Amino acid sequence: MELAQLKMVRAVARTGSIARAAEQLHCVPSNITNRLKQLENELGTVLFNRIGRGLKISPAGEIFLGYSERILALVDEAKHAVDGQAEPSGLLRLGSIESCAGGRLPPLLAQYHRRYPNVSVELTTGTWSQLFEELQHQRIDGALVAIDHLPAKLQQTVLYREPLVLISSATSAPIRTPGDLQGQNLFMWPTGCPYRRALENWLARHELNLPITGYASWGTIIGCVSVGAGVSLIPQGVLERYSQSATLTVQRFDDLLPVDNRFVWHRDVTRHNARDAFAQLLREKWAT
Repeated sequence: MELAQLKMVRAVARTGSIARAAEQLHCVPSNITNRLKQLENELGTVLFNRIGRGLKISPAGEIFLGYSERILALVDEAKHAVDGQAEPSGLLRLGSIESCAGGRLPPLLAQYHRRYPNVSVELTTGTWSQLFEELQHQRIDGALVAIDHLPAKLQQTVLYREPLVLISSATSAPIRTPGDLQGQNLFMWPTGCPYRRALENWLARHELNLPITGYASWGTIIGCVSVGAGVSLIPQGVLERYSQSATLTVQRFDDLLPVDNRFVWHRDVTRHNARDAFAQLLREKWAT
């Protein structure tokens, strides 16, 4: 078993194709086919099943892929560990919740690209639970989330406190007090979102028990609000993204507590030049 074979397993699993994996790894498809066959013979199990013209990873392949990714991540960590002074380069795999990815993150990514042109950044968006899963399996190097309950293997640094604002359509009746929400439709991300929890806690403090419609898209939520279908609670960074394209009335309440946004990484990956440089830039720009 060789590292090259592990990289082939990872590439085929990601692309679902021998040909596309060969393009990524800069080799001929027959080389991957032969090496995977040798690996399957060594393991005594099938790693991929052919589905039409593509390949789908088998249950045994999923298990082996997890180990492969951990081994390859450790190899990368070892390389970084012995060359801690090197200029950041290579691949940086980031994850982010949508509110950050579509709001405050793009200008910082542009600055990071200018500062470290030899780093190739891949950005994945998802819920905090999806990003934690990716981090724990070391499929991403770091993630921006807005939740403080972390799995044991993850470390964090608090970056900034995201203010929350209540939005309604400019053509709707104004929302001056929490009581004005009675009879209104409330739109928010589905259960599990930290911003939804902030909304639910705020409503509970004012003894309001109102139904909430869950949409997993800030664009959809703001679109519904802008046409007068209801109201929502959104992060300030999301408001700044959509403020020019949507007709909204914004209301701020002193008891709407901000939500901490954090950068999280796997504690076993103690050194990663590109990730560490990104974390440092985050602290420079956002740290509270």
